[in-house]
Amino acid sequence: MIRTAISVLALCFSGTAAAQTAPQGMVEEPCAGVPVIPPAVVSYVQSIYVPGRTGPVPAPPPEAAAYRAAALEWAKTDWGNLCRYHADNQALIAGPASGRRVVFMGDSITQNWLFADASLFTGGVVNRGISGQTSPQMVLRFMRDVVALHPQLVHLMAGTNDLAGNTGPNAAQDYRNNIVAMVTLAKANGIKVILASIPPTSGFSWRPEVKPVLLAPLNAWLKDYAAKQGLIFVDYASVLRTPEGALRPEFTFDGVHPNYEGYAAMAPLTRAALAKALKR
Repeated sequence: MIRTAISVLALCFSGTAAAQTAPQGMVEEPCAGVPVIPPAVVSYVQSIYVPGRTGPVPAPPPEAAAYRAAALEWAKTDWGNLCRYHADNQALIAGPASGRRVVFMGDSITQNWLFADASLFTGGVVNRGISGQTSPQMVLRFMRDVVALHPQLVHLMAGTNDLAGNTGPNAAQDYRNNIVAMVTLAKANGIKVILASIPPTSGFSWRPEVKPVLLAPLNAWLKDYAAKQGLIFVDYASVLRTPEGALRPEFTFDGVHPNYEGYAAMAPLTRAALAKALKR
């Protein structure tokens, strides 16, 4: 049941049109027809992130299967998911700059934050998380989903899905290179950076054969790199992990993703980092 729920969570947030035949070749509007998430699925995900919720994750609604199939088909020609936020980005760019002061860039742990703490994403704070994404996919969409919005600040969290090997085997140096690439792009465009640690986990429900043995060394590198680059580093692991390095059971429903209480534990660190960064 948890695997089914994660597959649905991994497909939240879409474009603005019903699924159609994908455009071919180089065209003016490559995102025409990106599948839209059904309201019933949105409500389902919202129901998971409520205070005090316990027990197994419920089965997704019937609409989820068709949406998942359409989204997976779309992903065959949009590996980086560049179209996921295309319409939202266009609307923001057409509006005032105050509506896009901060961008949260990341994977499902960023994406689902919107459901657990919607109050954080107000006043020009924009969520650009996509579940399941690895750091090379984020590099691919960094110009579209961050730089093109001209924010003052980006909150960057990546690495969980690199450790799980979601887009295939990868080297720790490749991950480090991708973080450096995104920070370099941000700084070159006058965007301040908050660099987040990879949240703790002892394993992945969708890849049980893979163990996150490099999680601690990569977090140590992130902290050191942030210090050398003058970035603000946020160590979410400090409030989320058990002594053994797992995600505390009261803060998760699957050992990887924070629940409502997990995000609540992260909130003071997040808000302090945002306040500090925006004052610089």
